[in-house]
Amino acid sequence: MSTRRQVVLDDVSRAIIEQLQEDGRRPYARIAAAVGLSEAAVRQRVQRLLDAGVMQIVAVTDPLQVGFSRQAMVTVRTEGDPRSVGDAIAALPEVIYVVVTAGPADLLVEVVAEDDDQLLGTVARIRAVEGVTSTETHLYLGLRKQTYAWGTRRPELPPAAGI
Repeated sequence: MSTRRQVVLDDVSRAIIEQLQEDGRRPYARIAAAVGLSEAAVRQRVQRLLDAGVMQIVAVTDPLQVGFSRQAMVTVRTEGDPRSVGDAIAALPEVIYVVVTAGPADLLVEVVAEDDDQLLGTVARIRAVEGVTSTETHLYLGLRKQTYAWGTRRPELPPAAGI
């Protein structure tokens, strides 16, 4: 995760993002009708959001359907700077997510593998990365929720206290 300048989104940009979170292939004409802009204006806004790194439009696969029957979250403890260790781990092809954390673990690493042998090999390669002091592997047994529809709502402020 890199540090980027935060982009301030207006309500229309938020609405466009929500439309695409529901269906990344939704036609610009349909989005335009939903948000009250022209199709060309929606196309321009989407391109600006993509160029700014605010969003990506990607195909999300179900790992089980494409041959990856084993998924796990690996917690990693490190010595030294966890960012450099995380960068090294992120280079492994089976690793799909790496985040630096605060707490007992320094990194959370999500791994997808075809089977237990591939997972074991990946964990062994994680353990061999310089700076890794320990790992703990948490196998996924069942997915209960996965959503990409977040990040567009403004946080609700608590009501002001009356005088």
